[in-house]
Amino acid sequence: MAAKLLLMFIALPILELYLLIKIGGVIGILPTIALVILTAVIGSQLVRRQGLTALQRIRDTQARGETPALPMLDGAALVLAGFMLLTPGFVSDAFGFVLLIPGLRERIARRLLARVTIVQPGADPRYAGRGEAQGRDSSVIEGNYRRTDDSDNTSDDRIDRD
Repeated sequence: MAAKLLLMFIALPILELYLLIKIGGVIGILPTIALVILTAVIGSQLVRRQGLTALQRIRDTQARGETPALPMLDGAALVLAGFMLLTPGFVSDAFGFVLLIPGLRERIARRLLARVTIVQPGADPRYAGRGEAQGRDSSVIEGNYRRTDDSDNTSDDRIDRD
């Protein structure tokens, strides 16, 4: 896995530079630079618009009391798409624009979710489906206590119950 990542971080920039030079030789330097800037501007606007929609989906999912795993992966894919679109180069722009396709993002997210287990914070599988009061550990006794100095110690060490 590390070797693949290293290869990607070496090969992708070389490929990007090669394509920038080739395309710059065909259409010229200024149109190439303008095209790179144009893809960054268009991509950032699309990511912003779709990102706000993804954020609203996360809020709606949380309001229903569900785990927002799919909308959060959707948002993470949008962040990655934005990063790729802001990175100069045509290969990264192509990957960024592909990640802007909602159906493809959802398909990728569902495939990723099929491989992981989602655990909600504070959720104990032993008490699944139980209310808070029913799921408490029976060996825990709730109560109040008060520390007193030995000089204030009276003959009665019991805790007052209200």
